[in-house]
Amino acid sequence: MQNLAPIALFVYNRRDHTRRTISYLQKNELADESRLYIFSDAAKTDADREKVEEVRKLIHETNGFKSVKIIERDKNWGLANSIIDGVTQLVNEYGKAIVFEDDLLTSPYTLQYFNEALTRYTDEKKVMHIGAYMYNLKTNNLPETFFYRAASSWGWATWARAWKNFEPDIDKLIAQFDAEKINRFSIEGTMNFWKQVREFKAGKNNSWAIRWYASIFLKDGLTLNPARSLVNNIGHDGTGVHSNIENMYAVRISQNQVKIFPDMIEENPQAYQAIKAFLKTRKGSLLQRGLRFMLQIKAKYLK
Repeated sequence: MQNLAPIALFVYNRRDHTRRTISYLQKNELADESRLYIFSDAAKTDADREKVEEVRKLIHETNGFKSVKIIERDKNWGLANSIIDGVTQLVNEYGKAIVFEDDLLTSPYTLQYFNEALTRYTDEKKVMHIGAYMYNLKTNNLPETFFYRAASSWGWATWARAWKNFEPDIDKLIAQFDAEKINRFSIEGTMNFWKQVREFKAGKNNSWAIRWYASIFLKDGLTLNPARSLVNNIGHDGTGVHSNIENMYAVRISQNQVKIFPDMIEENPQAYQAIKAFLKTRKGSLLQRGLRFMLQIKAKYLK
């Protein structure tokens, strides 16, 4: 397979997470044929400086790819600005890009999946995003891959043709929503996507991902996803920018190569229902929620 997409990896101050993320990427089938670009953000505070330097030392020792280019920010950009800039740079140069953050473990076949899908749907305007993560769905009757409306940011890929529709201005996005769209956008109220939009507007988060999903949704775009996750997020240990301590999104990474892709460019209704059912029950019973809340309080107290 030629003309492989470049990989963008965004790192900050978590050396061990970064080490594990790179180690899993190195074991991917197409790693040695892929160009890796590592974007290293500068320390936000003096307290972070030493950890950022540890990460930079690690990434300068990275090998196992066709090439490794390191972009060290000389001031703190923040994750959102760094990702928007890095993805824009790579899609402008290569027409497409695969994107990871520093807390994502991959299957040996994750890069293969991305590259095959990027090639297969390169001219399908409606397909705007390829995700590699999938919830631990309680069903076995889904196809290997399917289309769905929402975009997962835990390992993803896109094309220049789709990324040009990214709208960073939250007011322009909000203006295009009505009650019916908000309901569809939030998977009938089962996921807090609209809350994330409102919190971005209020300055309570700085998510590029919710603006990207909203941009896709408002263009009637679709995202390709695997039924069995090709990525696991190890950032839910309290170390991430937007992560709490929780395991409801933990998955076992599929070790199988993806071979089947949908021909029909439309949302899969069975997958939609399976995801909606997962989201509705993901937080567990009242008792389980209470225990998780106590663990989060304890962890903050011990920090």
